[in-house]
Amino acid sequence: MRDLKVKVKTAKGRKISSTRWLARQLNDPYVKEAKQKGYRSRSAFKLMEIDKKFGVFKASQKILDLGCSPGGWCQVASERVNSSPSNVLVHGIDIKQCEPISGVNIHNLDFLDEESCEQFTKNFEGKFDVILSDMAPNAIGHKQTDNIKIMALVEAAIFFTLVNLQVGGTFVAKVLDAGVGSEMQNLLKKRFKKVVNFKPDSSRSSSSEKYLVAKDLKE
Repeated sequence: MRDLKVKVKTAKGRKISSTRWLARQLNDPYVKEAKQKGYRSRSAFKLMEIDKKFGVFKASQKILDLGCSPGGWCQVASERVNSSPSNVLVHGIDIKQCEPISGVNIHNLDFLDEESCEQFTKNFEGKFDVILSDMAPNAIGHKQTDNIKIMALVEAAIFFTLVNLQVGGTFVAKVLDAGVGSEMQNLLKKRFKKVVNFKPDSSRSSSSEKYLVAKDLKE
């Protein structure tokens, strides 16, 4: 039996673009699967693909998820490293509120606030084995401006990572088609043994997103 697509009528007061987005969500197989399996976002499957291809996670690693709300990546990371309430290995930070997740400590703070971030890292002994960033600014629909905004976020995440990542650790971050820029790409290649860009199958074909994976931080 073929799947029947859900049609969405353009309700009064709803923009056509909003109607298209809603229709896409309702008919997205990854959205449906995320709901069935209890993941908070379809992006959980992107991280699973990245882990399967690049071997991001190992048991007992300490993980930090930058911009963690609504928590899909924290859920996956928690499963992969066997984090639990009695042995919390996964931490997430976000300016937005995020509902509690078993085995994860959520910290409500602004990643771009240097003082808050510095205070946050002071609370930890040692560094993180994996730092993740699925952060993205609110898009305005202007491709060049959106690229610049996400590149600024990724650049901040890179500098944070170089200070707070364990030698041998891994960094994963969302970028757009423009990547991180040649200067940041060269910096990453100097500091990590392997740097690649990857587009998971679970990323929508219409999306310009891809993921930067930097493995094995050098001393």
